[in-house]
Amino acid sequence: MAEESIIDYKRLEVKKTDTADEDILRLLESTILGSEGGMRYSMQNIRERVISYGNGLSFMALYKKKDLIGVIGLCNRKTINCGQAYNATYLRYLAIRSAFQTARAAGRRTERMSHLEEYFKQKLFGVFSRPSQSSGGEETTGPHIMYAYVESRNERSKNLIHQAGYEYIRSFLTVAFSRFSPKVYRNVSKLLPSEEPVMAKMLADHYSGHCFYTDEFSFFNHGYYVLRKEGEIVAGVCAIPTMFRVTNVPGVWGWVMMKVMPYIPYFRRLFRPGEFRYLVLSSIYYRKDSEHLLPDLFESVCAAEGYNTALTWLDDHSDLFQILRTNRRMGALNRILNAKPGLVYASFSDIDPEAREMFFENPVYISGFDFS
Repeated sequence: MAEESIIDYKRLEVKKTDTADEDILRLLESTILGSEGGMRYSMQNIRERVISYGNGLSFMALYKKKDLIGVIGLCNRKTINCGQAYNATYLRYLAIRSAFQTARAAGRRTERMSHLEEYFKQKLFGVFSRPSQSSGGEETTGPHIMYAYVESRNERSKNLIHQAGYEYIRSFLTVAFSRFSPKVYRNVSKLLPSEEPVMAKMLADHYSGHCFYTDEFSFFNHGYYVLRKEGEIVAGVCAIPTMFRVTNVPGVWGWVMMKVMPYIPYFRRLFRPGEFRYLVLSSIYYRKDSEHLLPDLFESVCAAEGYNTALTWLDDHSDLFQILRTNRRMGALNRILNAKPGLVYASFSDIDPEAREMFFENPVYISGFDFS
């Protein structure tokens, strides 16, 4: 396991490691995600996903007196942004104790941090905003983007990332699909591995007007399904089986989902807090005259994979979001779900202001794998 010290200041130290050891995995598995007053959940398949990221994922681990108190994952990838390719780093698996998440609660005075912790925090922010420093060696040059997703209600995370110099880019929302008894449509089938290169080109063209597009996991585990019309592919989607353990969903509908739905015969097929099994729908493709067929594709995929529920995340000003939001065939869970928006933040290195504008003006592509 390659490991090096990035920052070492008295009792506090940050180490960069290419592999998640048992301490890191246990910390990630025990972390409750979400914000106070919002949906709270924990991920149940972290070990498998860490393996799937492969060499593209590294970690920065925060230690105090040799004890692990925080960790963040750095996913290195190439993104296509309205035709322009940039090297990028996506921040994932953030688990940091509250001492380094300085929130400004209304009616309270912000706790004064010690000189030691304040110095260390600023050094840590420098690493978050300048990825080349994470190597511990000489800083390199060249265009680079670091980006992260933050829940709109998570004030601590927003405050942290603001201090690191990240800019707000766009917002996105969760879209749900569900069926009590999904059925398979004859014109839907799993894409053959030999067809994936052609489909990859179709996806690249489809998302050519988006930012942060990546095809890294478009065909994860060869789980891409297509709907054909007269032999031609008119819609497609990658299905990624996922499981969460949900501990809280806010609001009246949250109470219904947590306290009522698990005990109603049909509705408990859609949502069980202790073991919320669902498909992540990613790399969604549709031909311009076939968007109305997407629910048929989603239903067939759910039936083939043995699931009743599927989720996807979309820029809330994208064409696809508008198509699915107004479609009345997305199922009961989509009508119940009242998710708050997620926010995309980014930090730019060596990218001129004119090039930056496209990130604010064009929809973002949300990789479903990053939510699985």
